[in-house]
Amino acid sequence: MLVDSHCHLNYPGLVEDQQGVLARARAAGVTGFLNISTRQREWADIVGLAEREADVWASVGIHPHEADAHADLGAAALLEAAAHPRVIGIGETGLDYYYDKSDRDVQRALFRVHIGVSRETGLPLIVHTRDAEEDTATILREEMARGAFPALIHCFTASAGFAEAVLELGLTISLSGIVTFKNARDLQAVAATIPEDRLLVETDAPFLAPVPHRGRTCEPAFTADTARFVAGLRGVSEAALGTATTRNFHALFTKAAA
Repeated sequence: MLVDSHCHLNYPGLVEDQQGVLARARAAGVTGFLNISTRQREWADIVGLAEREADVWASVGIHPHEADAHADLGAAALLEAAAHPRVIGIGETGLDYYYDKSDRDVQRALFRVHIGVSRETGLPLIVHTRDAEEDTATILREEMARGAFPALIHCFTASAGFAEAVLELGLTISLSGIVTFKNARDLQAVAATIPEDRLLVETDAPFLAPVPHRGRTCEPAFTADTARFVAGLRGVSEAALGTATTRNFHALFTKAAA
């Protein structure tokens, strides 16, 4: 029993065979999928798939790479989209200073817009952060002081110090296939210590295929490979890891259960 807490089923590499992708994942024990949006023009298709598939849910949000193209997106558009019964999360949003595809001030401003929507709706904020630990932590800390909101760091690859900071703020941490890579020793050390009730697994499909699938298009079925590896790091059974992360997903994304 597993949930892929972050995938892009409408992206090239998966969209051409959505039904096959979903069938293979279900056969591998994946019982739920959170299909993530990164730009406004995707929202209708992503929500549409969630309307057709009972085990697929949707998020609405703007990736930091797309911030410049959505600089004028206000909270109203997100709030309207988030009201749909199949939309259970806000994002992905956040900061990416590695590629710097959008102005950093615009990224930070739009990140705060998403946080406000998460706070108002109660829907979890799905945070992307790369090479932006300090600013991400500062914004999360400042905004949490203004009023609590549920949130997770997706595809966690940051430092142990950042993990400690976001856990102190009440966030959840989601691990992708990167944790299985041979050069991910620091991440593996963090993965072994995340509190059981604050841990999720994901694929970020079609990206970041875990070992032993590296070099292939990543699919949600590979959630099982990442979960198996993380279970080994933590010294628990695959079944226990699956049960815990599935429980955590539904505890965080309460609208999915509703």
